[in-house]
Amino acid sequence: MSRMLERLAESAGLADIYTKVRDAERLSYDDGVRLIRSRELMLVGAMANEVRERLHGRDAYFVRNMHLNPTNICTVDCDFCGFYRPYREKEKGWSWTLERCFDEVRNRLDDAITEVHIVGGHNPDLPYDFYLDLMQGIHEIRPDMHIKAFTAAEYDFFHKRFKKPLAEVYEDFKAAGLGSLPGGGAEVLVERVRREIYARKLSAERWLETMRVAHEHGLRSNATLLFGHVETLEERIEHMTRLRELQDETSGFMCFIPLAFHPENTALSHLPGPTGLDILMTIAVSRLMLDNFEHIKAYWIMTTPRIAQVALTMGADDIDGTVLTEKIVHMAGAKTPNGLTVDDLCRLVRDVDRVPIQRDSVYAEVQRFDEAAVTV
Repeated sequence: MSRMLERLAESAGLADIYTKVRDAERLSYDDGVRLIRSRELMLVGAMANEVRERLHGRDAYFVRNMHLNPTNICTVDCDFCGFYRPYREKEKGWSWTLERCFDEVRNRLDDAITEVHIVGGHNPDLPYDFYLDLMQGIHEIRPDMHIKAFTAAEYDFFHKRFKKPLAEVYEDFKAAGLGSLPGGGAEVLVERVRREIYARKLSAERWLETMRVAHEHGLRSNATLLFGHVETLEERIEHMTRLRELQDETSGFMCFIPLAFHPENTALSHLPGPTGLDILMTIAVSRLMLDNFEHIKAYWIMTTPRIAQVALTMGADDIDGTVLTEKIVHMAGAKTPNGLTVDDLCRLVRDVDRVPIQRDSVYAEVQRFDEAAVTV
């Protein structure tokens, strides 16, 4: 395979980059731009697969998880978001009571889920104790369930709204049961893009600083890229290099998650969104650029299960999870299912000759499904 890749890379003018990939050398920003501009998907995907198999062999990970969105009322007004309802029209949105949130968890007591993923809008009506009581209550209902909660943008909002140092917020939330952070709020870590479509959100530098402080306080996190809207290909690579630099510093990121933009029901509905080729190329290039990230996720909710399945052969090693009752992407027009069973996930993984592995929220192995999975 290596000799074949060498020949293909030579014919595509990418031989020098493949040499670096083969020798596990770091790619430069310019290398990343050349790759993503090449449109040589099969070659770049094969290169990414070589790195993926070097790290994980045939293993492919998923988690048994549920999503919880306590509020979609928000003061930030991001053009790309179909989930939120502006604070000035808050009667059109929702803000659940603690009991309603707890009922969402209680209704899943028979599901063998190990993680609850909590994100929402920047709602100034909710008091600080709401968030602490939410996590403490969930922990009492499901003490074995990992709480992955709130994006860096939300933590910056908590810091400003409640006039508390960010470090104090993290320590309070950890004491209430917080286990880790999702990777949202990053969007594209380039100020030109942020000014154009989400000017009221925290800056790129502030997102990085908020994650840096989380890592310093012992909280691991993911990192995302929302792509396929107004950003350039070069700006995607800039985003990856900025994440790579912070990872060099903190080693706090677990997984990188490229999120394919869904334009429907947003202020950017005139845009076409990314193609399948674009999604797979971005995932593959991220595997090649982010040499200090252990995991790359193909988030099936945003890519479709079939594209996520192909991505497992082009750099991705994680397909996310069961994702019970997802709202954010579906309110932006996603046509994917609201959740998948363990059998569904295992079938997707096995069909591309990967081995399905249920993981926990920090990538410890829970169960290998070398034989047919049984949905619980």
